[in-house]
Amino acid sequence: MTSFAVPTPASSLPRPLPAVPVASFATLGLGDPLLRAVAAAGYATPTPIQAQAIPHLLDGRDLLGCAQTGTGKTAAFALPILERLARQPRRPGRGPRVLVLTPTRELATQIADDFADYGVNGSSKCAVVFGGVGQGHQVQALRHNVDIVVATPGRLLDLMAQGHARFEACEVLVLDEADRMLDMGFIDPIRRILDALPRNRQNLMFSATMPPEIAQLARGFLKNPVNVAVAPVSSTVELITQWVLHVDRGDKRALLREVLRDPKMTRVLVFTRTKRGANKVAEELDRKGVRADAIHGNKSQGARQRALDAFKRGSIRVLVATDIAARGIDVAGVTHVINFELPAEPESYVHRIGRTARAGASGVALSFCEPEERGALRAIERLTRTTVKVVNDHPYSRQRRTNGRGFDKREEASGGQS
Repeated sequence: MTSFAVPTPASSLPRPLPAVPVASFATLGLGDPLLRAVAAAGYATPTPIQAQAIPHLLDGRDLLGCAQTGTGKTAAFALPILERLARQPRRPGRGPRVLVLTPTRELATQIADDFADYGVNGSSKCAVVFGGVGQGHQVQALRHNVDIVVATPGRLLDLMAQGHARFEACEVLVLDEADRMLDMGFIDPIRRILDALPRNRQNLMFSATMPPEIAQLARGFLKNPVNVAVAPVSSTVELITQWVLHVDRGDKRALLREVLRDPKMTRVLVFTRTKRGANKVAEELDRKGVRADAIHGNKSQGARQRALDAFKRGSIRVLVATDIAARGIDVAGVTHVINFELPAEPESYVHRIGRTARAGASGVALSFCEPEERGALRAIERLTRTTVKVVNDHPYSRQRRTNGRGFDKREEASGGQS
């Protein structure tokens, strides 16, 4: 069967070209405490979005960033925010100086961890606010006027309604993963939160894709923003090798076990459409001797965090996730992403496969496509302007019955319509 080994950096795959010449962090205007923290984190050269965004953000400009996952956008806003907090005195009033809104608990935790890492040599304090856990510690942090709050919209609105969240001192707002918040129905809650913030503030918005609703939201609250786009809106990461394996629905689990026999697949993220499906896939893999766990919205925050930590440590080899739960999974060294089921929205495919090939590494994305998912595959190829390579030599291939692209020959004659 085709080998799905991760390409080495010396492969012939094209590397993305930076939009601007990439400077060193030392030339971007950051102070020595942040430069030392960045060096300690192992970063020598800023990514294109960091090189473009940081100088403008240090100047106080609003910013609209269109960048796919894995481009370093968290540091692109966290570093200049920490520099601002170190340079400027706190405004009068209650509440945080910085509010970061993000769609999921996992992403909120990851962003807060990044703020802590980059701010290790400073005095800024950060707190996370999200649902699924008790609110006591979150209320206490808000009462102490921490400098940075990273929050999901639902829990934050609850605390606002109870009088625990005030924003008189807020001077910077960040909307991260705005397109995913749109998908999750958070746009109206975001507007309500915006109405409670001081008008005089710096605004940042980041989104991997830019649907019309997100563009309209940006026009409503960004003031003369700098536009930064380091990759086409619908692009996929160039360092990811993409394959599609056509297979009948009933053979998908057997095919998953087959591909996981490859020892080169050392840290694998598998996507399913449903929470129940994620549980079933993880449980079956575990029974068959493949260390696996699932992460989705029905699990407690503690269970989700334990699964994520085990995946980071390498205690489990496979993490099975739904799209929403996977937001915030920022794990170094994910070698393979497997779409056990294709997403209903082609934009989610870009988000999914972006979990590998992070920070300049290479990666592999496999998609299991059953006959009913052919339309979803076509939509992905139209959006990404690519033709995903087909693997026909796996044991469960539909090649014998098809034209090699997974379509029945009689369907091909009618334009692929069944």
